[in-house]
Amino acid sequence: MEATKVLDAKGIACPMPVVKTKKAMEALNTGDVLEVHTTDKGSKSDLTAWAKSGGHELVKEETEGEVLKFWIKKG
Repeated sequence: MEATKVLDAKGIACPMPVVKTKKAMEALNTGDVLEVHTTDKGSKSDLTAWAKSGGHELVKEETEGEVLKFWIKKG
């Protein structure tokens, strides 16, 4: 999955991964994809809910060791 921008939110706890994701998304254009890396287990439900409520699309998610990766397309 090709991302427009990668956000490193590893090592920070809720709600900061969502706060940083929201800020990064504001700089992107509609249709751009933000790749988010986080180690906060709560991010899975938080980012999924945030993307849906904001009109964005969670395109893909995967786990690589301790790191959760999300690809969110700006709506």
